[in-house]
Amino acid sequence: MTEQFEFELVFELPNGKHDPYELSDAIFGAGFEDAVIGTGNPRLLGIELEADGDDAESVILNAARTIIKSLPTGTQLREIRPDLVSLADVAEKLNIRRQALQKRDEMPLPSIGGMYRIDEVADVLMKASQPADGKRKPRFDFLAAKKWFLAGKAARKLNALLTIQEIDPFSVELVRIEKRVVL
Repeated sequence: MTEQFEFELVFELPNGKHDPYELSDAIFGAGFEDAVIGTGNPRLLGIELEADGDDAESVILNAARTIIKSLPTGTQLREIRPDLVSLADVAEKLNIRRQALQKRDEMPLPSIGGMYRIDEVADVLMKASQPADGKRKPRFDFLAAKKWFLAGKAARKLNALLTIQEIDPFSVELVRIEKRVVL
């Protein structure tokens, strides 16, 4: 079944000056006309996308591979979001206040620097959106954020593969790593 996924790709640009308009044109030319592009840091390029497909990992990797081919040589994939998220990010997607999430007893503990693993948050909120008989329905719109939450687990996995160098950041291709025996 085809789903829609919402995610952000963050690329590290090679040294030198890069015209933000040329970068934008390259992304639009690669077929991502609806992308939201961030060029605030001269060495980083953020691209927020919505894309359809059967599974989030494939959708994210295909988008990253397509885009990186149109960017300057030496560009590398640095990060995929959402991965670690703040309660403010989650609240914004759910159209509620951050404090409403803080009050929920079942919220997972923060992971790193007050950030939460998106898939853990999504699991809790999914359960809360389907209350047991006699329980009050929560006042947040889980469906409004569904495509963002769906991309989260894949983003976490792909970031881990980038970190352990099983995805080449320059080509976004999977790399086969030989297992090493350490004595």
